[in-house]
Amino acid sequence: MLIEATTLLLFPAMMAFAASSDLLTMTISNRVTLALLVGFFVLAFVTGMSQHDLLSHIEAGFAVLVVTFVFFARGWIGGGDAKLAAVTALWFGFDQLLNYALYASLLGGVLTLAMIRFRLLPLPRILAGQEWLRRLHQLDAGVPYGIALAAAALLIYPDTSWMKAAGF
Repeated sequence: MLIEATTLLLFPAMMAFAASSDLLTMTISNRVTLALLVGFFVLAFVTGMSQHDLLSHIEAGFAVLVVTFVFFARGWIGGGDAKLAAVTALWFGFDQLLNYALYASLLGGVLTLAMIRFRLLPLPRILAGQEWLRRLHQLDAGVPYGIALAAAALLIYPDTSWMKAAGF
């Protein structure tokens, strides 16, 4: 019962928190990444994940970390986004990695276009008092890409081996 509850709640809750945090503060806490990292290994151990599957998941996470580190080094994404994508890949493994990358790319493109449009419109006076909205509205601000990463992860998660193993 505890395993099923953890499987059902931990990953989605951390993704929702990462998305909301990125929207409101333009940062994704290392605690989110750490909770997801530890949660993965605990669930892998408790559910009896095979050594082969465990190594495959680790390889997927590491591969995404390498790619996203290059993106971060070029200034294309933030460090929190890079870590969130990598730890999500750890959870999904190679089985769902292509779907995740495709969804994250498409949702990220839509989010970026929406942010450009939002920034071209004047911020209504009633909303101008909200610091997080003013920060998001700045033309030189980045895009809170963690929203797209988290949304893509939540779209993919029901089809993962985690949910199937929990009987969902």
